[in-house]
Amino acid sequence: MNVVFHPAAQIEAQKATAHYTEIHKQLGRDFRKELEEAVSRIVKAPTAWHPIKKDYRRCTLNRFPFGIIYRLDPSKNECQVFAVMHFKRKPGYWQSREF
Repeated sequence: MNVVFHPAAQIEAQKATAHYTEIHKQLGRDFRKELEEAVSRIVKAPTAWHPIKKDYRRCTLNRFPFGIIYRLDPSKNECQVFAVMHFKRKPGYWQSREF
């Protein structure tokens, strides 16, 4: 299964990594590592997380207050990541994004 990030989700991941790196270099590395591990968990078991809206699911990071919002597209064998969302951000802001 291929994992494809929406451009806005990629920017969110980069900004979050930069934010944690500003606090401490290792913290930024830890965030990025946990994000990559969460994506790996999704690839291994894509339906393990409950749907949050229609076909969208959210996989939460363990140490950081973020979730990965994604949708599966079996016809393309893709996991489409719509957002790397901070839990304090307005819910649903990502819903207008399209692939």
